[in-house]
Amino acid sequence: MKNKQHYTIDDLMDVMKALRTPETGCPWDLAQTFETILPYTLEEAYEVADAIDRNSMEDLKEELGDLLLQSIYHAQMASEGGHFTMHDVIHNVTAKMISRHPHVFGDETAISPQDVNVIWEVQKSKEKLDEKEPSALDGITQALPSLLKAQKLQKKAAKVGFEWSNPLDVLDKLEEEIAEMRAAIENEDKDNQEEELGDIIFLLANYARMLDIHAEEAVRKCNIKFESRFRGLEEELNKQGISLKEASFEQKIEAWNNQKNKKRKCA
Repeated sequence: MKNKQHYTIDDLMDVMKALRTPETGCPWDLAQTFETILPYTLEEAYEVADAIDRNSMEDLKEELGDLLLQSIYHAQMASEGGHFTMHDVIHNVTAKMISRHPHVFGDETAISPQDVNVIWEVQKSKEKLDEKEPSALDGITQALPSLLKAQKLQKKAAKVGFEWSNPLDVLDKLEEEIAEMRAAIENEDKDNQEEELGDIIFLLANYARMLDIHAEEAVRKCNIKFESRFRGLEEELNKQGISLKEASFEQKIEAWNNQKNKKRKCA
């Protein structure tokens, strides 16, 4: 298999199988479980997002390969336990995509992305006709990032009418929650402060959903923006011969505002 001109997904599956073969495989790979590999899977997904943010096609190519390897890793371990194989995974997702796109592979018609969303949900519902769902909130992955999970919970609730009629009503509720947070701070009640802060964040995630904004993505982009401006602040102060630790708060704020203004001019 070494030095092959073009490797295929089957070759990659064979490599993973070899790495996991008792006695002749890799000791590290043999010691792994679904639980120990999971952090790497999540990390690779975020590295894909980072490559996209940087618009680096070379890095994206590499990171997509790393993420694909994670899927094959999990499937190999599942195969060893007699649960399913990578071929089962590929079959299932292919069948699902065909089923959920009747406007491409069937007789349905979709003109806009909104039409597609409606068809997608209808097809999902058909797939679950034989499943018992005692709660409107069923079907949400428990391990999702908190903001993403919050929006999925709120979306499920909205589908059964548990929803504000106007997004502006959420802002009124936000003022109420902020008042409760102030009271918790005044009472020096840490547990209550945590609860109220959670309520505020959950409410903002819902507001984002109502505005059709992906909350997790919005915060991720905000993190990128903060890091860029802060690094610019550090560079500006260094050029002035001022240590970040020794700089006054006013100097830091001035440098921060300079970074904000610089970004606006570039836009």
